[in-house]
Amino acid sequence: MANGEAASAARTKYQQIVDDLAAQIHSGALPAGGAVPSESELMERYRVASVTVRKAVSELRAIQLIETHHGRGSFVRARPPVQRKSSDRFRRAHRLAGKAAYLAEAEESGGTPAVQVLFVGPVDAPAEIARRLGVAAGVKVLARKRRYFRDGTPTEEATSYLLWDVVKDIPAVFAENPGGGGIYARLEEHGHLLAEFAETVRARLATKPEAVALALSPGAAVLHLVREAVTDDGRVVEVCDTVMAADQFVLDYRFPARD
Repeated sequence: MANGEAASAARTKYQQIVDDLAAQIHSGALPAGGAVPSESELMERYRVASVTVRKAVSELRAIQLIETHHGRGSFVRARPPVQRKSSDRFRRAHRLAGKAAYLAEAEESGGTPAVQVLFVGPVDAPAEIARRLGVAAGVKVLARKRRYFRDGTPTEEATSYLLWDVVKDIPAVFAENPGGGGIYARLEEHGHLLAEFAETVRARLATKPEAVALALSPGAAVLHLVREAVTDDGRVVEVCDTVMAADQFVLDYRFPARD
């Protein structure tokens, strides 16, 4: 067989493995949490070399159907229901009802939310965060880093950076639990009325630390969202840098169709 024909045959086998396993996963023949056949089993079943099997397994990881655990093998990914991030999640009504945005979202989609506070304290503002806040890089800001869970599964990790001169006299913002409605409620109670939120979203591959933090397979996709909270006088008082497991969210926005 010529080299070109051999390469074509390998591609065909690779796609056959991907299609067959994907069909078994979607049908439930390979159930969520169940083990995927081992590399040697797949080599024997499809009569292919290990490199073809590894490429197929890598593809299944990339499309978020399986996850691989070192020393244990590959397993069908158990995905919780998708959580929607909608354009109304920061409504003042939620804050007045004592609900921070994440809790309101998770409850609306039927999940059980949880928050792990990883760090609260002063840090030097990273350059990009400082630019968004309108201060010099390295200026002291308050950082609040959290990891969010839904039904026990980590879904996102977020770090809020708040202007020090705005929050230094708001003790609740320095607490692990800032109280009902979250930090935005505390800001508004102290006269910093929020007028709008501006978000930038991009998709990319997870870094190794992000994959570990969110229990993702190597090569998994994440959504990187950066939000600015803007007061009614046009001042950005908080920048929130968030990384989300891409397969667990739908971004759902509404925009007015008028000038």
